[in-house]
Amino acid sequence: MSTATDGIQEGVPCWADVMLPDVEAGKRFYGELLDWTFQDSGGEYGHYTQAFHGGKNVAALAPKPDGRMPTAWSVYFASADAAATADRIRAAGGQIVMGPMAIGPFGTMLMAADPGGAVFGVWEAGSHKGFEKRGEPGSFGWTEVFTWDVKAVDPFYEAVFGFRTQDVSEEAGIEFAVWTPEGKPATPENAVAGRAVMDGRFPQEMPAHYLVYFVVSDCDATVGTALRLRGRIRREPQDTPYGRFAVLADDQGADFAVIDLSDVTEASAQTASEAS
Repeated sequence: MSTATDGIQEGVPCWADVMLPDVEAGKRFYGELLDWTFQDSGGEYGHYTQAFHGGKNVAALAPKPDGRMPTAWSVYFASADAAATADRIRAAGGQIVMGPMAIGPFGTMLMAADPGGAVFGVWEAGSHKGFEKRGEPGSFGWTEVFTWDVKAVDPFYEAVFGFRTQDVSEEAGIEFAVWTPEGKPATPENAVAGRAVMDGRFPQEMPAHYLVYFVVSDCDATVGTALRLRGRIRREPQDTPYGRFAVLADDQGADFAVIDLSDVTEASAQTASEAS
């Protein structure tokens, strides 16, 4: 799992936001759960509300302009040229859902769907560079797409972002791969996103989707707080080689995951100490 902070590199996840029916309720939930503070960008930008952790920009909450739109987290991949990325998306079999469109001086965004139907964003930075903190408690840590159509999805992201796909199914215990940006060794340590294959454990009506992970200092305590705040558990806390994680839903139904990386960090430090 990458904790790099160079979110401007092509194809690196650089931003995440959630669309909610009630942003004020979202502020109460995520403010207590992840220790976020907030700043409303005002009516000109649809009251898009930036979230901060320790004064650093980490995510945003957005009011749903249409009740038919999903209550969901979205992840954005960095692009040096959103229009060129849109062309590659179309050429590789994806669809443009919205944009590219300029958001004032902040940057240019688009929303797209991959050939399996999972929706993701693309961000060409202007004054808003993306995450100011990542890989630390209270901030973004990871994302992965769940798909039914792996044969179409892997080649799509390889063509659009230059990702290299590495299968880690044996290590993960499920059919799973990680994506590494162009120019870096294709190892799990350099990976910036993952791809999971949906199988019989998932209901057939479940659409392909992205899951966004936020880093926390204590997975189990965070789950307890989420329940107290009227969130729900989608997947109980469990240990993995990458940390202890759980999948949750907030009190409005948006799914996300939390992961505690401290055990991984401590294990790595112990290994390094023993090697020396």
